[in-house]
Amino acid sequence: MVPEPLPAALPRTELTRHRRLREQGSLERADLDAILDAGFVCHLGVVVEGRPLVVPTVFGRDRRQLYLHGSVASRSLAGGTPVCVTVTHVDGLVLARSVFEHGVNYRSAMIHGEARKVTDPEEKLAGLRRLTEQATPGQWQYARRPNRKELAATTLLALSLEEASVKIRTGPPDDGDSDDAALGVWAGTLPLASAWGAPVTDPQLPPGIPVPGHIARREGTRHG
Repeated sequence: MVPEPLPAALPRTELTRHRRLREQGSLERADLDAILDAGFVCHLGVVVEGRPLVVPTVFGRDRRQLYLHGSVASRSLAGGTPVCVTVTHVDGLVLARSVFEHGVNYRSAMIHGEARKVTDPEEKLAGLRRLTEQATPGQWQYARRPNRKELAATTLLALSLEEASVKIRTGPPDDGDSDDAALGVWAGTLPLASAWGAPVTDPQLPPGIPVPGHIARREGTRHG
């Protein structure tokens, strides 16, 4: 069965409405997809016992939802409560003529919703596969998969991507036509890019086991 196409625009809600710097805001699903596909680490914000917690964790996704995982002992992964998940990529510093106008070029997504604890065994395994492949494509087929004991010790949450928004900032400083332009101070951007390095073999690995191709090919490629 061919999956039902998703709307090109994300719904505008009270939580996703851009209140500040609206020119940087986007409700385009394609922008959300691109930001999520470029990363695998997110920050999960949730209130636990009356106090806010923000937890960095890895994620995976399909067309409609985000998967996050952790230990069954984690208080932040209880499920059934409102959460906010953010994914951010920093692309560089924006260095203006005045400190007040300094900024950051970035891509950021924010997803709101009620996280659902995944209990169905098939969905749980499929979600963990998404999560593994998000970080290292090809690793699910290469490495041993989780056994029953490991699955029982793992909590997997699913969060709908329906209520989400994006902000993106690109380009040079905004003060080129201000009074500060006469200061004679250098202004511009300082780009930031991260790339994967050479694989480092586990010192306890027996000789003769090569780096698999799906890992070796990532050396030198850009992340984020």
